[in-house]
Amino acid sequence: MYAVIETGSKQYKVAKDDIILVERLEAKDGKTLSLRDVLLIKEGNSVHVGSPYLKGARVTCEVLAEVRGDKLIAYKYKKRKSEKKKIGHRQNLLKLKIKSIELKEG
Repeated sequence: MYAVIETGSKQYKVAKDDIILVERLEAKDGKTLSLRDVLLIKEGNSVHVGSPYLKGARVTCEVLAEVRGDKLIAYKYKKRKSEKKKIGHRQNLLKLKIKSIELKEG
């Protein structure tokens, strides 16, 4: 069984006991988090697709830690202008462990 969820304007394919990194949400370490933006759930041979989200579906996660992502470098350059700029950025991320995928038929 797996699900496709949306958080932080990105989509993730998750299954039970997966560990994923998502953009930071308001949650503390060790707490549980319920994600309700579920786009698709596949269990066995049946596929449930939402339009855009499935009603009654949720993915329960445990918050493991707040981490920083890899450093991304942006370099801006304009030729013949003697203008260049180097910018670095590290995104704050949340490390989640998927506990369960639930779908209430209704």
